Amino acid sequence: TLLPKEQLYDDYDEEYNCPILDEDRVADELDNQMRECGVIVDYHGCDFFPERWFHIVFVLRIDANILYEILQMRGYNEKKLKDNIQCEIFQVLYEEATASYKEEVVHRLPSNKPEELENNVDQILKWIEQWIKDYNS
Repeated sequence: TLLPKEQLYDDYDEEYNCPILDEDRVADELDNQMRECGVIVDYHGCDFFPERWFHIVFVLRIDANILYEILQMRGYNEKKLKDNIQCEIFQVLYEEATASYKEEVVHRLPSNKPEELENNVDQILKWIEQWIKDYNS
């Protein structure tokens, strides 16, 4: 958890009730770590991460109705909730990923049901195992 520990944000967005990320500082902070192999980055966006950092990108997808319920339970305000739902409906993160990285490394994974989440974990673990074999040979 790099952000809270290193305080890599510029300001606070009162409307969305969240810190505003300093993307340049995050990229600088991660750059040395990303030179090592086998680093996993979990973030809701990717357009400021250099392409050279990643061998594969997974974009988790969820039905907008399910997402709405989850975000509502988290207490998101109406604007933040609406913007997140629109982002999912219009596949903003997937489009961002395919615009930022080679299309063959970007994969959509459905995340609507527990079985799908388990399948996603299995797929990612298989990919990691294969990557380790390929990288170490």
